[in-house]
Amino acid sequence: MARFHSIDITGAPYGHDFRLRAPDGSERTVADFRGKAVLVFFGFTQCPDVCPTALTRAADVKRLLGKQGERFLAVFITVDPERDTPAILREYTQAFDPSFIGLSGDLAQTQKTASDFRVHYAKVPTGSSYTMDHTATSYVFDPTGTLRLAVSHATTATDLAADISALLKDAATGP
Repeated sequence: MARFHSIDITGAPYGHDFRLRAPDGSERTVADFRGKAVLVFFGFTQCPDVCPTALTRAADVKRLLGKQGERFLAVFITVDPERDTPAILREYTQAFDPSFIGLSGDLAQTQKTASDFRVHYAKVPTGSSYTMDHTATSYVFDPTGTLRLAVSHATTATDLAADISALLKDAATGP
Protein backbone atom coordinates (compact mmCIF):
# COMPACT_ATOMS: atom_id res chain seq x y z
CA MET A 1 0.00 0.00 0.00
CA ALA A 2 1.31 3.46 -0.90
CA ARG A 3 2.32 5.70 1.97
CA PHE A 4 0.98 8.85 0.30
CA HIS A 5 -2.03 9.63 -1.87
CA SER A 6 0.21 12.02 -3.82
CA ILE A 7 3.27 10.96 -5.81
CA ASP A 8 6.33 10.55 -3.59
CA ILE A 9 9.16 12.36 -5.40
CA THR A 10 11.61 12.38 -2.50
CA GLY A 11 15.09 12.66 -3.97
CA ALA A 12 13.90 14.13 -7.30
CA PRO A 13 16.71 15.87 -9.18
CA TYR A 14 14.60 19.03 -9.61
CA GLY A 15 12.60 21.57 -7.63
CA HIS A 16 15.08 22.12 -4.82
CA ASP A 17 14.65 25.85 -4.30
CA PHE A 18 13.42 29.19 -5.61
CA ARG A 19 14.46 32.79 -5.09
CA LEU A 20 11.51 35.10 -5.71
CA ARG A 21 9.92 38.28 -4.34
CA ALA A 22 7.07 38.37 -1.85
CA PRO A 23 4.51 41.19 -2.09
CA ASP A 24 6.36 43.08 0.69
CA GLY A 25 9.45 43.17 -1.55
CA SER A 26 11.47 40.64 0.45
CA GLU A 27 13.28 37.86 -1.36
CA ARG A 28 12.06 34.42 -0.32
CA THR A 29 13.56 30.93 -0.67
CA VAL A 30 12.49 27.49 0.51
CA ALA A 31 14.71 27.90 3.59
CA ASP A 32 12.51 30.79 4.78
CA PHE A 33 9.66 28.35 5.35
CA ARG A 34 11.51 25.62 7.27
CA GLY A 35 9.41 24.13 10.03
CA LYS A 36 6.30 24.11 7.84
CA ALA A 37 4.96 21.79 5.19
CA VAL A 38 4.84 24.02 2.12
CA LEU A 39 2.57 23.50 -0.87
CA VAL A 40 3.90 25.26 -3.98
CA PHE A 41 1.61 25.94 -6.92
CA PHE A 42 2.42 27.75 -10.17
CA GLY A 43 -0.41 29.76 -11.71
CA PHE A 44 -1.78 33.22 -12.41
CA THR A 45 -4.39 35.38 -10.75
CA GLN A 46 -6.66 35.69 -13.79
CA CYS A 47 -6.92 31.90 -14.08
CA PRO A 48 -10.60 30.97 -14.39
CA ASP A 49 -10.64 27.57 -12.68
CA VAL A 50 -7.45 25.56 -12.02
CA CYS A 51 -5.73 28.14 -9.78
CA PRO A 52 -8.70 29.08 -7.60
CA THR A 53 -9.54 25.39 -7.27
CA ALA A 54 -5.97 24.57 -6.16
CA LEU A 55 -5.92 27.40 -3.61
CA THR A 56 -9.39 26.56 -2.32
CA ARG A 57 -8.17 22.99 -1.82
CA ALA A 58 -5.13 24.33 0.05
CA ALA A 59 -7.40 26.39 2.34
CA ASP A 60 -9.52 23.28 2.93
CA VAL A 61 -6.37 21.29 3.74
CA LYS A 62 -5.32 23.89 6.30
CA ARG A 63 -8.77 23.71 7.92
CA LEU A 64 -8.76 19.88 7.89
CA LEU A 65 -5.36 19.82 9.57
CA GLY A 66 -6.76 21.57 12.63
CA LYS A 67 -3.95 22.59 14.99
CA GLN A 68 -1.38 21.14 12.56
CA GLY A 69 -2.61 23.71 10.02
CA GLU A 70 -0.44 26.31 11.76
CA ARG A 71 2.52 24.43 10.26
CA PHE A 72 1.13 24.42 6.69
CA LEU A 73 1.65 27.14 4.11
CA ALA A 74 0.58 27.54 0.50
CA VAL A 75 2.96 29.43 -1.79
CA PHE A 76 1.54 30.61 -5.12
CA ILE A 77 4.20 31.37 -7.76
CA THR A 78 2.90 33.45 -10.63
CA VAL A 79 3.67 32.49 -14.22
CA ASP A 80 2.25 35.88 -15.31
CA PRO A 81 4.53 38.48 -13.69
CA GLU A 82 3.52 41.05 -16.31
CA ARG A 83 0.00 41.30 -14.85
CA ASP A 84 0.39 39.82 -11.36
CA THR A 85 1.79 42.77 -9.42
CA PRO A 86 2.77 42.37 -5.76
CA ALA A 87 -0.47 44.05 -4.64
CA ILE A 88 -2.58 41.78 -6.84
CA LEU A 89 -0.71 38.68 -5.61
CA ARG A 90 -1.22 39.68 -1.97
CA GLU A 91 -4.93 40.30 -2.44
CA TYR A 92 -5.41 37.11 -4.44
CA THR A 93 -3.63 34.70 -2.09
CA GLN A 94 -5.02 36.25 1.09
CA ALA A 95 -8.56 35.87 -0.26
CA PHE A 96 -8.03 32.11 0.21
CA ASP A 97 -6.20 32.32 3.55
CA PRO A 98 -4.40 35.23 5.24
CA SER A 99 -1.24 33.13 5.68
CA PHE A 100 -0.90 32.18 2.00
CA ILE A 101 1.81 33.98 0.07
CA GLY A 102 2.25 34.90 -3.58
CA LEU A 103 5.73 35.09 -5.10
CA SER A 104 6.94 36.61 -8.33
CA GLY A 105 10.04 37.30 -10.33
CA ASP A 106 10.89 39.01 -13.57
CA LEU A 107 10.39 37.07 -16.81
CA ALA A 108 13.84 35.43 -16.59
CA GLN A 109 13.39 34.42 -12.92
CA THR A 110 9.93 33.06 -13.70
CA GLN A 111 11.28 30.95 -16.56
CA LYS A 112 14.19 29.67 -14.47
CA THR A 113 11.99 28.77 -11.50
CA ALA A 114 9.39 27.03 -13.67
CA SER A 115 12.15 25.13 -15.46
CA ASP A 116 13.74 24.16 -12.13
CA PHE A 117 10.39 22.59 -11.12
CA ARG A 118 9.69 21.13 -14.56
CA VAL A 119 6.61 23.31 -14.84
CA HIS A 120 5.32 24.24 -18.28
CA TYR A 121 3.60 27.54 -18.96
CA ALA A 122 2.85 29.52 -22.09
CA LYS A 123 1.06 32.73 -22.99
CA VAL A 124 -1.99 31.97 -25.15
CA PRO A 125 -3.54 34.86 -27.13
CA THR A 126 -7.28 35.43 -26.61
CA GLY A 127 -8.47 38.23 -28.87
CA SER A 128 -7.01 41.49 -27.55
CA SER A 129 -5.61 39.86 -24.39
CA TYR A 130 -4.11 36.53 -23.34
CA THR A 131 -4.44 33.69 -20.90
CA MET A 132 -1.79 31.34 -19.56
CA ASP A 133 -1.55 27.61 -20.14
CA HIS A 134 0.29 26.01 -17.22
CA THR A 135 1.04 22.80 -15.35
CA ALA A 136 -1.60 22.06 -12.71
CA THR A 137 0.60 19.94 -10.42
CA SER A 138 1.33 21.21 -6.90
CA TYR A 139 4.50 20.37 -5.01
CA VAL A 140 4.96 19.80 -1.29
CA PHE A 141 8.11 20.44 0.74
CA ASP A 142 8.42 18.83 4.15
CA PRO A 143 9.35 20.91 7.22
CA THR A 144 13.08 20.35 6.58
CA GLY A 145 12.76 22.04 3.17
CA THR A 146 13.00 18.83 1.16
CA LEU A 147 10.78 18.37 -1.90
CA ARG A 148 8.65 15.32 -1.14
CA LEU A 149 5.40 15.20 -3.12
CA ALA A 150 3.90 15.98 -6.50
CA VAL A 151 0.17 16.52 -6.11
CA SER A 152 -2.25 15.89 -8.95
CA HIS A 153 -4.91 18.54 -9.49
CA ALA A 154 -7.50 15.79 -8.95
CA THR A 155 -6.26 14.97 -5.42
CA THR A 156 -8.92 15.73 -2.82
CA ALA A 157 -8.39 18.03 0.14
CA THR A 158 -8.93 15.07 2.48
CA ASP A 159 -6.22 12.99 0.80
CA LEU A 160 -3.81 15.92 0.62
CA ALA A 161 -4.44 16.76 4.29
CA ALA A 162 -3.57 13.15 5.19
CA ASP A 163 -0.32 13.46 3.20
CA ILE A 164 0.59 16.78 4.85
CA SER A 165 -0.26 15.38 8.29
CA ALA A 166 2.06 12.42 7.68
CA LEU A 167 4.90 14.77 6.68
CA LEU A 168 4.34 16.92 9.76
CA LYS A 169 4.28 13.87 12.05
CA ASP A 170 7.50 12.56 10.46
CA ALA A 171 9.16 15.91 11.14
CA ALA A 172 7.97 15.90 14.76
CA THR A 173 9.25 12.39 15.48
CA GLY A 174 12.44 12.57 13.44
CA PRO A 175 14.03 9.83 11.33
